[in-house]
Amino acid sequence: MKERLTFQQNLLIGSLLFGLFFGAGNLIFPVQMGQAAGSHILLATIGFLITGVGLPIFGIIASALSESKSLYDMARPVSSGYAIIFTSLLYLTIGPLFAIPRTATVAFEVGMHPFIADEYLKLGLFIFSLIFFALTLYFSLRPTRILDWVGKYLTPVFLVLLSILLIATYIKPMGQINQYLPQGNYITKPLFTGLLDGYNTMDALASLAFAIIIISNVKKLGIKNPSSIAIETCKSGVVSVIGMTIIYASLAYMGATSLGSVSRADNGGIILSMVSDHYFGFIGKVLLAAIVGVACLKTAIGLITSCSEMFSELFPKSISYRNYAILFTLFSFIIANFGLNNIIRLSLPVLMFLYPLAITLILLSLLTPVLHKQRDVYKWTTDLTIIAAFFDLCKALPESLQQNVAVKHIINFAHLYLPGFDYGFGWILPAICGFLIGSIIWSIRAKKPIVCRK
Repeated sequence: MKERLTFQQNLLIGSLLFGLFFGAGNLIFPVQMGQAAGSHILLATIGFLITGVGLPIFGIIASALSESKSLYDMARPVSSGYAIIFTSLLYLTIGPLFAIPRTATVAFEVGMHPFIADEYLKLGLFIFSLIFFALTLYFSLRPTRILDWVGKYLTPVFLVLLSILLIATYIKPMGQINQYLPQGNYITKPLFTGLLDGYNTMDALASLAFAIIIISNVKKLGIKNPSSIAIETCKSGVVSVIGMTIIYASLAYMGATSLGSVSRADNGGIILSMVSDHYFGFIGKVLLAAIVGVACLKTAIGLITSCSEMFSELFPKSISYRNYAILFTLFSFIIANFGLNNIIRLSLPVLMFLYPLAITLILLSLLTPVLHKQRDVYKWTTDLTIIAAFFDLCKALPESLQQNVAVKHIINFAHLYLPGFDYGFGWILPAICGFLIGSIIWSIRAKKPIVCRK
């Protein structure tokens, strides 16, 4: 039995992992963060890297270490009902509701918008998204070749194109970081704001879905032992970590220095467009369109593939993988035409609710050699996290909904009694309490003598 991959195979799996993760939000959010953080960019970037790079890799490793065949299998120690609901919500979030439509809208806003007059934007988005999702569906209906499509071809092309723009940023900086004051929450809490910014990439959620693809490709290369799969996945993950860290830090640097030559913008895509125009003019716009188009296409392929595989396994008696892929692609096409700003605004409350649940599940799965998927620990940790995450969801609701009397009372209660709530991490203490309560119950049950009945 083969126990380890060659260096070239680790590099290929790492390239696949990087390619699946790095998509729409990964380009626009670090640039936007860099411009807003200004002189506090270092702490903000560290926070972004923790949730935007660290958590996704741990998610992949946790899946391999826990020997989980799917996200449903990973969450099942809580309960079968919870596993179905959580899996469905997570896949719909990183799938047709938010992440997949966002890939098309980001590619359009950043790459195509500069070439289209305002009165034709809606028609342009319709035609572009139609072509984009037609290509996505073509590749998604051939999932066995995803390692070739993404790992061998699309990721290297994307890296070459993006490197041209990033190298220009370093060779001829637009300004100096320490010249620009931080804005908003970056003034007083840049690290915690950066941590929350990393949520927007949705990569920690996606890692629980992409794990199926990564692990299956490691197995196809000859690794069968669960511990060896975890080790080789971790080694391949180093490739992805290095690549993502360098690019995230460079994009944040680009945003922080951009104010020396371009104006502030509320959207990272607009900043990217202005920067590329600053350095290369019309050619820069074409270059950026190619960069964003390739990045978003490869992520959309990975998401459609993962979502379709999961739902066909979760509900095997309903419809086939092929039909799920067609359905999710069609639905994503419809949602994409509502526009990028609406997608981002509506996704934030959902992310603030799902991320704590995903993080605690990842940590519990990493402790599988110690916890052995003990139900009491999983259940208590998850139950208390759900309650706390609901408060974060309410706080992230659109301003109009936050004015509701009931929502106001909920937010004020959490503000007064939930430590860390103001920083977006009010779930941490309840999760720790749940873990301790579950561990105590587990310990008591383990010591309880078994009574033999005659």
